[in-house]
Amino acid sequence: MNWEELEVRMVELETRVAFQDDLIATLSDQLSRQERDMRELWEAKRLLKKQLEAVSPSNIKREEEEAPPPHY
Repeated sequence: MNWEELEVRMVELETRVAFQDDLIATLSDQLSRQERDMRELWEAKRLLKKQLEAVSPSNIKREEEEAPPPHY
């Protein structure tokens, strides 16, 4: 393998590394955005659950509170 071939291979490898670095940065940014969005969604869910519980208490009784079925 001569110097020209080595130089071509080196340039190709450097190009690949540059693309991979860019891809890693892009993926990292997307992951950060998704994590932030998930936190916001969990907070919204928590608030909605709290509001729902305040507005309408459950009509479903616990098993211990249920009357036994009628006997025929």
